[in-house]
Amino acid sequence: MNYADLANAGVLAQPVYEPGKPISQVAQEYGFLPEEVAKLASNENPYGPSPKAKAAGQAQLEQAHIYPDGSGQLLREAIAIERDILPECVVLGNGSNEIIELLGHVFLRPGVEVVLGAKAFIVYKLVARLFGATVVEIPMDGFSHDLKAMQAAVTEETRLLFVASPNNPTGAANAAEDLLALAEDLPEHVILCLDEAYAEYLDAAPDMRAAISEGHKVICLRTFSKIYGLGGLRVGYGYGNRDLVDLLQRVRQPFNINSVAQAAAIAALKDIDFCQGCRRENAIGREVLDSGLNAMGLETFGGSANFVLTKVGNGNACFKALQSKGIIVRPLNIYGMPEYVRITIGTPQENTRLLKAMKTWSLSEFMPA
Repeated sequence: MNYADLANAGVLAQPVYEPGKPISQVAQEYGFLPEEVAKLASNENPYGPSPKAKAAGQAQLEQAHIYPDGSGQLLREAIAIERDILPECVVLGNGSNEIIELLGHVFLRPGVEVVLGAKAFIVYKLVARLFGATVVEIPMDGFSHDLKAMQAAVTEETRLLFVASPNNPTGAANAAEDLLALAEDLPEHVILCLDEAYAEYLDAAPDMRAAISEGHKVICLRTFSKIYGLGGLRVGYGYGNRDLVDLLQRVRQPFNINSVAQAAAIAALKDIDFCQGCRRENAIGREVLDSGLNAMGLETFGGSANFVLTKVGNGNACFKALQSKGIIVRPLNIYGMPEYVRITIGTPQENTRLLKAMKTWSLSEFMPA
């Protein structure tokens, strides 16, 4: 009898999430120095971590021998001030991904359903399948979530409905008023999970706090991995009704956020100038890539996040060709979009390098014959 014979049946059918290719691997394979590789695949902040966060994290390393605050009280209080909510309405996660898994622990099991967009963040589907729930995928309206179709798909068995705005990997954001209407119209047995991982890149993000206070079942997810530049520290959070958060706290592992991450995240929330600067540069870079790639005949959607979506015909071929030039982008086969690549908006120098690399091949090398 082998290990697979002993494993839960659902595990054997569970696909493995494939992260973006790391810089070190590309550098080794193609003979680059690590600093010569431009990673435009994982929607990281090209300007690095928030300087205030970096300083706070380095200082906290002096106390690395002491366990972190298991409840993350100071970080939850800082988030509460930032979001104008109570600390008791905040749950911390090892990245916002962990909050998705906590929702699975509490609400998902065989026989219940999860409604999500067909081109939505793959982790929603992976978590639903992990807990044996039925995944109900709704075709998307272009690159946006079709909120009316998602609402129409709700049944008595539906427990979670996931919407990311802006959506990953398409970059499209739904109108704030449409999201609020969805939250208000869903039946009481359905929880809307609004993933706001890229909300800081919006001029005006949807505000669900009133809907939450009115008793609508909503949880919002945020992360420090994007605009704050703390992807390597893995810290995110969810906020919602206190009763919902209390349930998530029951299944959260203690010490799930390390002390360095907590200190850095608290400081990052105060680094307003850094975030505003990153948002400005991101908007400029989005226009540069969007217009530059479209000018080459590569249909590109700029979206509302920190990446663009580009139709190249054969995403894997483009991915491999750019790697040979020391540039990493994200092919999208796992999203059923093999003809596209997702390109993170980089620094001005990285954006120029990406456009130059794309120009070195004829269009026929990317597009199918």
